[in-house]
Amino acid sequence: MYAAIVFLPIIGSAIAGLFGRVIGARPSELVTTGLLFISAALSVLAFNDVALQGHNDIIQILPWIHSGDFAADWTVRIDSITAVMLVVVTGVSSLVHLYSIGYMHEDPHRPRFFSYLSLFTFAMLMLVTANNFLQLFFGWEGVGLASYLLIGFWYIRPSANAAAIKAFVVNRVGDFGFALGIFGVWAVFHTLDFDAVFGAASAMVGKSFVFAGHSVDILTTLCLLLFVGAMGKSAQLGLHTWLPDAMEGPTPVSALIHAATMVTAGVFLVCRCSPLFQLAPNAAAFVTFIGATTAFFAASVGLFQNDIKRVIAYSTCSQLGYMFAAAGVAAYDSAMFHLFTHAFFKALLFLSAGAVIHSMHHEQDMRKMGGLRKQIPFTYTMMLIGNLALTGVGLPYIFGGFGLAGFYSKDSIINATFGAHTGIGTYAFTLLIVSAGMTSFYSWRQFLMTFHGRYRGLDHQHLEHSDSHAHDEPMDGHDDHGHEEHHAPELEEVHESPKVMLVPLLVLALGAVFAGMAFNHFFIGEGAREFWRSSIFVAPGAEGGLPVWVELAPLTVTIIGYAIAHYFYIWHPDLPRKLAARRGLLYLFLFNKWYFDEAYDFLFVRPAFWIGRLLWKKGDGLVIDGLGPDGVSARVIDASRGAVKLQSGYVYHYALAMLLGVVALATWFMATRGGL
Repeated sequence: MYAAIVFLPIIGSAIAGLFGRVIGARPSELVTTGLLFISAALSVLAFNDVALQGHNDIIQILPWIHSGDFAADWTVRIDSITAVMLVVVTGVSSLVHLYSIGYMHEDPHRPRFFSYLSLFTFAMLMLVTANNFLQLFFGWEGVGLASYLLIGFWYIRPSANAAAIKAFVVNRVGDFGFALGIFGVWAVFHTLDFDAVFGAASAMVGKSFVFAGHSVDILTTLCLLLFVGAMGKSAQLGLHTWLPDAMEGPTPVSALIHAATMVTAGVFLVCRCSPLFQLAPNAAAFVTFIGATTAFFAASVGLFQNDIKRVIAYSTCSQLGYMFAAAGVAAYDSAMFHLFTHAFFKALLFLSAGAVIHSMHHEQDMRKMGGLRKQIPFTYTMMLIGNLALTGVGLPYIFGGFGLAGFYSKDSIINATFGAHTGIGTYAFTLLIVSAGMTSFYSWRQFLMTFHGRYRGLDHQHLEHSDSHAHDEPMDGHDDHGHEEHHAPELEEVHESPKVMLVPLLVLALGAVFAGMAFNHFFIGEGAREFWRSSIFVAPGAEGGLPVWVELAPLTVTIIGYAIAHYFYIWHPDLPRKLAARRGLLYLFLFNKWYFDEAYDFLFVRPAFWIGRLLWKKGDGLVIDGLGPDGVSARVIDASRGAVKLQSGYVYHYALAMLLGVVALATWFMATRGGL
């Protein structure tokens, strides 16, 4: 069963990719989607058998690499954290496949698209079922390759190609650190198997080795190197710039990458390696710092985005920061719980946004929407549920503790950072509370701009200069289906998407509503130790309750965020445009995403291009080719041209040459014989 879960997607990918032109688009869609649903059903059975019943297993697929002392077999590790990831990955991926049947029905390259989707899913399943670091790295790089193919699916668009390359290059930076971490694990432990490494880790506490010419703590260094890889895949601060640009891919790709698969790989890695991070408190503190800072950064940038998909993209980046902040304070169970619930409501939000884009004839700029709730009421309801889950709406535990999925998991993270009673925990708690307020604002801003107020799709007045194309996001003015020219429809033309796109929304909405209530006891409640067993480290429960103000803080800032959004976009809808026209420093700073792209362009991109051109023109062209093959051939040509000029055809020229030769010969003879 477990092997089937992993290999059914790659079988579907191979059929659609190799034989798609033969069997046609519809059979390719049905084969890949059907196999994914079978894999998802088996994953549910595996979740019940492993996570709930406690039947862990390690299944060897085949011997892989055996060289000297090094051995790495291809095995499938099935424990609680793997079972959770199997449900998340196959569940969301199967619904994305189904949704894509309707969303991509106009695209002529559907077999290739569905092949890429299934390849992506297979790589992620390889990652989460790995029993050693090498197999994990194999799946890790496979996810990176598949994401490159999916983001650049519409390869005729320069912007899609640029986004795909950017994602690939930025992730290679993180993967370099990850690879160094794996090399270090082998050098220290002489094995890459998880159980062997985790079992021997305690013996390395306090020991050091030489790295980059310095004596450093072994476990701290290894954990930091592994975390660099997680920062790249999960788009944490510094290596986050690829994530918003990934919106160049089709909307189903955005849902797959941002909800349940690629971006959660880093969180999974840190939680899987929790036995190592628990023994490296400095590395864990760094994880908390990066996570909390990323949550704050991404939430602040999301405040003024106008592309409906980019708002959700920055929301993903922020929520991943919550997960890392939890992992850094040893609340790995809360991090995984938020990963689990986040998959439902974030996939719901992305696919709902796709339904809006589809209804709006592929328009993505929220400034050209408004008043759509009557035209697309089902999508309106689905996005409302997604927003309620994302913002963590619910009654605090002092009032009974009831809410949507995000309420349980997000509040558990905030409470864990406060309960850490450390300096870095307090830092994280403060930033996460502020981020929760900003999350509420930009989420409801997006919702109100899209569905409430008046319809602005046919407005012809020029946008304020501060929101003009020169300062807007790269995606603004481009549609999601690769067409360069499009126009917002009449309000009467806006209609619901086909049922094949709406059914996945309903399923995800059920998860966004009930996943927190149904699994709170197992993930972070009294049954957490029995549920997780030895798959991750589960910290003992904190003694004593939390102050009332701590429990009320998330709900309070959520209400404040909604009130501000309602004030600006319902009561005074012209006020945001007037404030944006002032082009204040804070607005420009946030609107331009803290100028990370500009800084990287100045520090890395331009110097790299300058060095490349220098080595190309001067090094390769002038020096190597100039003195090498091109230079030699040029001198031969010059000599031949000079020799040709001697053949003038005039007798007196030849007589003169002969005379000069005789004089030169006589001179040489006399000089050598001592006559001169």
